[in-house]
Amino acid sequence: MTPYIRRAAVLLVVLLAALLVNAVRIQIIQAGPYDGNPANRRHDIARYGQPRGDILVGGRPVTGSTDSGQRLRHERTYTNGPLYAPVTGFASQVYGTTFLENAEDGVLSGTDPMLATVPLWNDLSRTRSSGGDVVTTVRAAAQRAAYEGLGGRKGAVAAIDPSTGEILALVSSPSYDPGRLSGSGRKAADAWASLNAAKDKPMLNRAIRQTYPPGSTFKVVTAAAALDSGTVTDVDARTDSPDPYRLPGASTSLSNEVEGCADASLRYAFEWSCNTVFARLGVTTGARRMTRTAEGFGFNDSGVRIPSGVARSNFDTSPDKARLALSSIGQYNTRATPLQMAMVSAAVANGGSVPSPRLVERTATAGGTTVRQSGSRSLRQAMSAGTAARLRELMVDVVEGGTGRSAAIPGAQVGGKTGTAQHGVDNAGTPYAWFVSWAQAATDTVPAVAVAVVVEDASAVREDISGGGSAAPIARAVMRAVLKS
Repeated sequence: MTPYIRRAAVLLVVLLAALLVNAVRIQIIQAGPYDGNPANRRHDIARYGQPRGDILVGGRPVTGSTDSGQRLRHERTYTNGPLYAPVTGFASQVYGTTFLENAEDGVLSGTDPMLATVPLWNDLSRTRSSGGDVVTTVRAAAQRAAYEGLGGRKGAVAAIDPSTGEILALVSSPSYDPGRLSGSGRKAADAWASLNAAKDKPMLNRAIRQTYPPGSTFKVVTAAAALDSGTVTDVDARTDSPDPYRLPGASTSLSNEVEGCADASLRYAFEWSCNTVFARLGVTTGARRMTRTAEGFGFNDSGVRIPSGVARSNFDTSPDKARLALSSIGQYNTRATPLQMAMVSAAVANGGSVPSPRLVERTATAGGTTVRQSGSRSLRQAMSAGTAARLRELMVDVVEGGTGRSAAIPGAQVGGKTGTAQHGVDNAGTPYAWFVSWAQAATDTVPAVAVAVVVEDASAVREDISGGGSAAPIARAVMRAVLKS
């Protein structure tokens, strides 16, 4: 019997070893594929088994969590959801996450390794930390001023600190309540279908994901290229600019909405937005220099993140002269997000340096200990400091005596540029109203805020379509809110 017992014992040891090897294979080697399998619900159950961390504005949470008692227990809630939707995005058990809810999901859900008290502890113990918090750079007063200024009209506002790149307001209108998408029941499904079918696209973040022809606000870029290249050396000297101006190699001519643009100086052309002067300046400066300056401001850069991705703003790199003329006044294929145009204004206010825009000040554990601290940095130098100083002077002229007078703030220095962008087949659509600006309090040494506003559905009355009539008052309200805070 002893040999048989020995053989049976050896067989049992072999079988036990095989079981152990198989367990190691499943639990360690193949753990990733099993964890990522859509049929594995344990990950989702664990993910929603604890409250999600919060997104904070001005030190106060604008998000929360509620215990639904369902299998996926904790559902996301939002305070003033439509106001902050372009900042927070949504977190849904069914439809995933967007914007900060997505970009900072590791911190908010508690899976970020930096939240663990002991390094690698969560990986070894297969547990997760409590959800951490995301502290934003948004100013509540500026956000509300932008939201109320748009008043439900289609459009967007982006405001940043020119020195640090901190995003002070980010508004898209019309908006929606992201809390409607929380949960996994029929109510969330109906909300998803309704929001996606809505004609006005309330879930589209127009501030960072929609590009528009920037119209005359792009003349800030054209003026920078002309001054830096030496095409213009004296902003008060007359230019050789006929009115109307026939596009090179084409039978089409450009005209102006105001008088006095024939051979006008750069100062007059900027203050009163003469299309003929800037179209000719773009052609004279040349495509290569215009492209270099536009890209210096951030056009054609698909890598901008705040930390959510930002749509690429466009400036054609090799247009013919007629198209270059149109591109130089913010038409043809020139397109920009409101955030991009806020960066243009910020560069003027910041001595020519384009700040890297950022929406997150820091991330922290549930107990408030900082996990990551963001810092200000410059993306690139768009123009010389001397050119930036001259552009600040020109933008102040626009507000003090030109098309942007409705943006003036008593006791503060404000610079701006209006814009009216044509669009649609044969330019039949209602023009977009634009305004870009910056403001500096009398007691400050540098500007505190740069703003870009676009209104898609401005009044059909010409005087109200202009950036000065529709967009400038919104910019003024945002700038005033920042200066007061």
